[in-house]
Amino acid sequence: MRWSKSYLPTYKEVPKDAEIPSHQLMLRAGMIRSLTSGVYSFLPLGYRVLHKIETIVREEMNRIGSQEVQMPVLHPGELYEETGRLKNFGELLFQLKDRRGRLFALGPTHEEVVTDIARAELKSYRQLPQTLYQILVKFRDEFRPRFGVMRAREFMMKDAYSFHASQESLQETYDSMAGAYHRILERFGLEAVQVEAESGAIGGDINHEFIVLANAGESVIFRCPSCGYAANDERAVSLGASTLEKESSGKMETVATPGQHTVEEVSGFFKVSPQRLVKTLLYKSGEKNIAALVPGDRELNEIKFAKAIGDPDARPMTPEEVTALTQAPVGFAGPVGLDGVHIVADELLNDYDGMIVGANQADAHTRGVKMGRDFTAAQVARISMVVEGDRCTNCDTGRLKLSRGVEIGHIFKLDVKYSKAMGATFLDKDGQEKAFIMGCYGFGVSRAVAATIEQHYDEKGIRWPKALSPFHVIVTPLNLSDAGTVSTMESIYTDLGVAGFDVLLDDRDLRPGPKFKDAELIGVPVRVTLGERNLKDGRCELYYRLEDRTDVVAITDVVAKVREYYAL
Repeated sequence: MRWSKSYLPTYKEVPKDAEIPSHQLMLRAGMIRSLTSGVYSFLPLGYRVLHKIETIVREEMNRIGSQEVQMPVLHPGELYEETGRLKNFGELLFQLKDRRGRLFALGPTHEEVVTDIARAELKSYRQLPQTLYQILVKFRDEFRPRFGVMRAREFMMKDAYSFHASQESLQETYDSMAGAYHRILERFGLEAVQVEAESGAIGGDINHEFIVLANAGESVIFRCPSCGYAANDERAVSLGASTLEKESSGKMETVATPGQHTVEEVSGFFKVSPQRLVKTLLYKSGEKNIAALVPGDRELNEIKFAKAIGDPDARPMTPEEVTALTQAPVGFAGPVGLDGVHIVADELLNDYDGMIVGANQADAHTRGVKMGRDFTAAQVARISMVVEGDRCTNCDTGRLKLSRGVEIGHIFKLDVKYSKAMGATFLDKDGQEKAFIMGCYGFGVSRAVAATIEQHYDEKGIRWPKALSPFHVIVTPLNLSDAGTVSTMESIYTDLGVAGFDVLLDDRDLRPGPKFKDAELIGVPVRVTLGERNLKDGRCELYYRLEDRTDVVAITDVVAKVREYYAL
């Protein structure tokens, strides 16, 4: 490809509305352009990377026996009504109506569609297992699209679905898919970790995410260096802090705390660690009043809390509802004397002796409160967020480490969630009708472009891993008015192409400086620099972007040196 004949626009300045490095560099390198919030066009440079990612993903899916299909983007609303996901997806689901008023959705994922295919075609255990996959655009109406293609409203995803007659068969495919994801990420040149996760609107209690480690990533994960336990922040559990500052459980005492609403304010007032405080968070579940009790130094894990009470639609009480229930403003609720309320206490509170809680009256807190003596919890469950440094629940010896990253893949054991709801059944070997056991496996293809950049960039620009670079080599002549330079340029360009390399020829009539900066910005791993001084001796420079080094080699050795580099 010749730069002068291509659409490869680059920016010197960092775009003001781009918050993270991958978004900034994809815009500056001319990889993407925004059409509207959360919707992007992939320009030629970006599409070349996207295509290479798709190729690797497709090769690994085919390698484990998955079969490629293409399903519709436009989904009839009745399918989502069968599974109840019109409600579960809520405002994330793009909905529209046709001219007859029939409801449709733009596919956020394809569980319903693929289950509809299976229930029409798969009738016997002899036809199982089956795994179907596609690489297709998806739509989700994100409340706050941001970070470029990292969290977009339209994106490219690989989604696969498997159908089984037994849990053992599902496990075999689940493990094969996890292995394929690890190979994909290894081929991409990415450092990633597999972690336990929550399922969200997809469903399935057993599921894992694949997180590409990156400082700017939205995902928070906890890992144990001793035993290898790993989970995202929504799923992670722990045995609590290695040291716990305990409040005495002596006689209860109500203390005036005027104007002290927050944990920080109250712990500062009492001159104690926030660990001694216990927050009372009030929720409504239908008409039921529920209190969640969590240590003062932790946040409530709303996903675990919803599971504990069996209501994903539970909502925080309004300030007016809090006042009506406790006779106190927000910030002073406590479990003692809280009548008609279902109390759910975090499991970590079992290790507490006493605690400081709100007194259910304005400007007052109560010290020395003991669970089981001064109030009774209807439930004890793990409902608080893990904190870095917590003791590992898997081995008890390790201390959990926090990392950030980008979720790039997510695999689920769906069991019979969709097949049962949609009446998708088969006849087993005994002639009994059973619902398909299913798995679901997603991989963010367009997100992988950004995730790769988040791990591979420097102050000059992108540093593409060899497998994903839009070009293997960029040829940069410094003086296009010199006939010898032009002749050598054309010869090297042709020879590299014949050898099977993707080559970009920077034949723009620009000074060397802007050419070098653009080459470093777009991140091609090898640059062949043709300058008159070296050419007089039949030589040229090879600059290796990833290693930041330069070699001077004979013109006749360029193809061999590039071939050697990519063979490593």
